[in-house]
Amino acid sequence: MKKNVIIFIPSIEGGGVEKNLFLISNYLASKIENIFLITASKKFKKNFDKRISFITPKYNYWDSGTRKIKYFICIILLIKKIFINKNYVIFSFQANLYCVIIAKLFNVKIIIRSNSSPEGWSKNFLKNLIFKIFLKKADMTVVNSLDFKKKLYDKFNIKAKCIYNPLNINEIIKLSNQKIKKTLFQNNGTLKLINVGRYVDQKDQLTLLKAINEIKDQVKIQLIIMGRGVKKEILKEYINKNQLNKIVKLVNFQNNPYPLIKKSTVFILSSKYEGLPNVLLEALVLNKFVISSDCPTGPNEILSKGKGGLLFKTSDFRNLAKKILYYINNKKICNAKLKYARKKLYRFSLNKNLKEYFDTVNEFI
Repeated sequence: MKKNVIIFIPSIEGGGVEKNLFLISNYLASKIENIFLITASKKFKKNFDKRISFITPKYNYWDSGTRKIKYFICIILLIKKIFINKNYVIFSFQANLYCVIIAKLFNVKIIIRSNSSPEGWSKNFLKNLIFKIFLKKADMTVVNSLDFKKKLYDKFNIKAKCIYNPLNINEIIKLSNQKIKKTLFQNNGTLKLINVGRYVDQKDQLTLLKAINEIKDQVKIQLIIMGRGVKKEILKEYINKNQLNKIVKLVNFQNNPYPLIKKSTVFILSSKYEGLPNVLLEALVLNKFVISSDCPTGPNEILSKGKGGLLFKTSDFRNLAKKILYYINNKKICNAKLKYARKKLYRFSLNKNLKEYFDTVNEFI
């Protein structure tokens, strides 16, 4: 008898991980009969195929809780589900360590999808030891870049499978054509820069602001940073202190950032670590030149070691400032780099990578 599939993601927050979650889940639902999704985030239900059965907490209170609270309640829901019937394969997008432990306790097969480089979640000896012991017990580990795959093997001796993010090019272009009330960019001949990401330490927009402050008197630039998060006040304080208000705008997170990206000239990623940043792929689809931190992992791979864009040393604002000036003074070279990067987008084929996910899950059901 074929097994049912449980997709596990306690906290859905609307970022790049979630875009992949929607695509992968809905594709699996078109191929596999019984798919369940355990989450505390009920408000995203409309993004999923109706054939997916939701398992959520009874009260909406949990949806407004912290990630840890959501993890706790969803772990309980998972245990209840497999305690009654073990005929499941778990496909975990989040809280992978806890999921692996529970799956092994109940003798249930588990696939985990790791979304960000180990630099973000293995910062001390004890954590490393715990991850090394338990993550290896997953029946399959999926990552989204080759560099990420290598890091997992080198650090934890985990043999992961790399499946690139499936990129829905037609949908991105369609959404980018939607009209917006205000473009926010001024049509005054200035260089239009944009960054999209949560206001958290990982995304390191402070380095980007420092770079802008370094060159604000040399060139005419505008910068929009779109996001939300705990570091917003720190970013606002830096903008005010350095009198960047006229050239930098912080914009609230939007479900459809593509019209604003389309109006920009250059997309800048300033992250300290990633997995495979979807937003870089989306910027390239919209024909935007990319300047990115050379963080682990993903940007170097997407930009083909700098052949498809410019890479700067992570957290080095002076290096980033130089890259922005380089773009301004070397448009012909940079246009050739952009053309090269767009040619390499075939690696992120929607149908090819979704089929790889289905084949991977299908092995265990």
